[in-house]
Amino acid sequence: MANRIQRTVLSVFMLMLPALLPAVEQDDSTLIDPRIERRQIRESQIDSENIELGLYAGLLAVDNFNTPPLIGARAAWHVSEDIFFELSLAQAKTGETSFEKLGGGVQLLSSDERLFRYYNLSVGYTILPGEAFAGRNRAFSNGLYLLAGAGSTDFAGDSHFTLNAGMGYRLLLTDWLNLRMEMRNHMFELDLFGSDEVTNNLEWSFGLGGFF
Repeated sequence: MANRIQRTVLSVFMLMLPALLPAVEQDDSTLIDPRIERRQIRESQIDSENIELGLYAGLLAVDNFNTPPLIGARAAWHVSEDIFFELSLAQAKTGETSFEKLGGGVQLLSSDERLFRYYNLSVGYTILPGEAFAGRNRAFSNGLYLLAGAGSTDFAGDSHFTLNAGMGYRLLLTDWLNLRMEMRNHMFELDLFGSDEVTNNLEWSFGLGGFF
């Protein structure tokens, strides 16, 4: 008898349970939409050519002389994104030495001998590749690189074996045009005052180059 009463009470309770519970409304905001909307991305438009030709200009601080303007040209072969070989040629016209300025009209060099010409073959390595941003929607490839090589310098009536080393910064302006800023030291022996001395000739330059 007791079991029958328990079953009856339990049946009535189960029938009344939906009415006792509050209605639960479904919130559509909690649902996850499996459809993913893809972003439109513009890929970098960079030419695949690895030959670079360019011109540059700057200043050359010639040891024991003044700091004349310099103009030059370069051709580079980019073996990879990080390594390149470069041939460069440039010239500058120096003024009087400090000794000549203080010597009361003494001339150590003729006008033609004051022309500073060099050519060198160098290898470069990009140590810090990256991107430079202009606003939120535009980025430019860039990189900081090291450079070293050897060549020859015609100056003071003679040709001198020359070592050069420096560093530079490259900024790719378009898909084929880049801007380069560079600092380099040209080192060679010069016998101008009666004994061979190693001279350090610092160059600062800006240039434009194109890939072909």
